[in-house]
Amino acid sequence: MTARLATARLLAAASLLALSLAACQDGSGINGPSARSLAPIAPQTVALMQTKGMQQSDPILIRTFKKEAEMEVWKRGSDGRYALLKIYPICRWSGQLGPKTREGDRQAPEGFYTITPGLMNPNSSYYLSFDTGFPNAVDRANGRTGKYLMVHGTCSSAGCFAMTDATIAEIYAIAREAFIGGQRSFQFQSYPFRMTAENMAKFRNDPNIGFWQNLKEGSDYFEALREEPKVGQCGTKYVFGGSDAAAGSCKPKVDPQVAEKSERDAHTVAELVAKGAPAVRVVYQDGGQNPVFRPPANTSAFASLGGTETVLPYDAKEYGRHNLGDVSRPETLAAGPQEIEVSPKGQTVMMAGAEPAKAAKAGAAKGVKPAATTLMANRVEPEPKVDAKVETTAALPEKPARIAVADADGDPSAYQKLFGKLFAKDNPAQAAPPTPAAAAAIVPEPVKLAHAVETVPPKPAAKTHAVKTAKVEAKADAKADAKADAKPALRKLEDKAKP
Repeated sequence: MTARLATARLLAAASLLALSLAACQDGSGINGPSARSLAPIAPQTVALMQTKGMQQSDPILIRTFKKEAEMEVWKRGSDGRYALLKIYPICRWSGQLGPKTREGDRQAPEGFYTITPGLMNPNSSYYLSFDTGFPNAVDRANGRTGKYLMVHGTCSSAGCFAMTDATIAEIYAIAREAFIGGQRSFQFQSYPFRMTAENMAKFRNDPNIGFWQNLKEGSDYFEALREEPKVGQCGTKYVFGGSDAAAGSCKPKVDPQVAEKSERDAHTVAELVAKGAPAVRVVYQDGGQNPVFRPPANTSAFASLGGTETVLPYDAKEYGRHNLGDVSRPETLAAGPQEIEVSPKGQTVMMAGAEPAKAAKAGAAKGVKPAATTLMANRVEPEPKVDAKVETTAALPEKPARIAVADADGDPSAYQKLFGKLFAKDNPAQAAPPTPAAAAAIVPEPVKLAHAVETVPPKPAAKTHAVKTAKVEAKADAKADAKADAKPALRKLEDKAKP
């Protein structure tokens, strides 16, 4: 029986290889499945399956989250519902939060993908790998381009989800056993972050929020029912549900439990917004990495499934910074992500004194160059200059709560508002604005301007005091002059009065 099972696995692996070489281009060209692709599932993981009532041959489903840098493997029970098997830390992903839009943008994809045996590569140059299947029908409808977006070993990413070699070996083995057990394909769900109400409120003003709300519909279906959502396409959007969604209906029936969860989350979002929860956008130099790979491990930075347990979903010692291979662009990981507050109109507002700003300064001190970005707030704010001749230091606030960032493309008039007083401070007596020619000579082109710090003019009271002092001094001088002019006349009168 054991020999028969081993033979079946070998034939299945050979079949996977034949299909994969037609789909993946990172193979080494070995004639036959590599030994690493045939390695059994680790004994401790098999034991974990047994404690959860799972079989190695049970179907699987995988979910991944960029911001948290975590990948979940789920297994389906006999009742058709999925249960979480294990969470794995992602060693490296590149780009920013948001979908992949074009080939070469270093973006890891976001969406719902179908992984077939043909997308598995047992002879990958990155130890082992499987292709996510990007672009899918929704990606193509949105004009997104790219290919060979993989989940692979070796901690290096240029648009892929990079795991450690040991991690991809285990995930690959779990998927292989599911295929051998009869599963024809498994669903791969890729998200920017965990689709909680708190995160949806936090990222409500991000340019990608419409797309992320669409992804949340599929996430809500899975989390409410623990069933794999059938995925369809309607125009440029996903539709989720049962057989009607798979058939292409643009308005599939929504299960009551799914609708209840969505409504509950929407209510929570509204409450958070009403309480003043800030809306932010997270900016990366180039993607991220799970903090378990950074010594010492930051145990407070891990995602939670909503439970009260404080134990990490994975052992920090097991995933410490060792045997990672060539980590891609490690200098971009030094500064860490920056949270930039975003207004409802899409303008960015930097939180003064926030930790991300400190991280950016620390990265700049280490020589870390910021990645190209259109967000002006990705730069370090200059300290405002105080003119020593004007004693206005006491009138300046300690620190503004927020610093507005001028956007030349979005609001050119902001430069006039912010810079008008700045350029007038050298000549307080100048009341009229400079002529267009003079302004052109003084003000750089708006595109080159990054930030403006509005200085506080001298107190009006100080001006009034100066004027009053000048008047008093002028009157005193006039009296002194009058007395000087009257002295000769007084002397003549005194001479005449003498006998």
